[in-house]
Amino acid sequence: MVEHDKAAIIEALNLYGLALDAHQWDLFDRVFAEDVTAEFGPAGAAWKGLAEFKRSFAEFHDSLDRHQHTMMGHVVHVDGDKAYAFSYGNWLLVRESAEGGPSWEGTGWYDDELVRTEQGWRIKHRVCRLMAWTGNPLVPEPNAEHHPDMETNVLRRHAEDGKIAFLKAIQAK
Repeated sequence: MVEHDKAAIIEALNLYGLALDAHQWDLFDRVFAEDVTAEFGPAGAAWKGLAEFKRSFAEFHDSLDRHQHTMMGHVVHVDGDKAYAFSYGNWLLVRESAEGGPSWEGTGWYDDELVRTEQGWRIKHRVCRLMAWTGNPLVPEPNAEHHPDMETNVLRRHAEDGKIAFLKAIQAK
């Protein structure tokens, strides 16, 4: 049963990238809980609630000509009807009209807390942090509540400070 849960969670984590890149915002309903809290360091913002999160991400990604989000290296810990997942991500954003060059590429991580719902596993709390970036920092231009933050993070330091929910969950056992 746990292996089935882990596969379903990884499916949801990967569906996020497809939903973003295909602008299929209704697929966020299969990834996130209605009462999701999403803290995105690279966006310089946080959202409470799925409707606001979807609206804001649609606005921001509509300002880009194209983009690709890749999730990988998933580790998942299931604890009854709660789960914790940690994944790495790469993000390529392209806006042809950006002064100084059309592309920005970042890499970082997602630290997710999930809940089992009647519809399946959903992310209830997501933290996304930027580890490194290259390219034109003007590509991810501010849009509504997005205020791109190019501050980089060191995973080791977040772990030492007890800020990684996945690590706290597996160390509690």
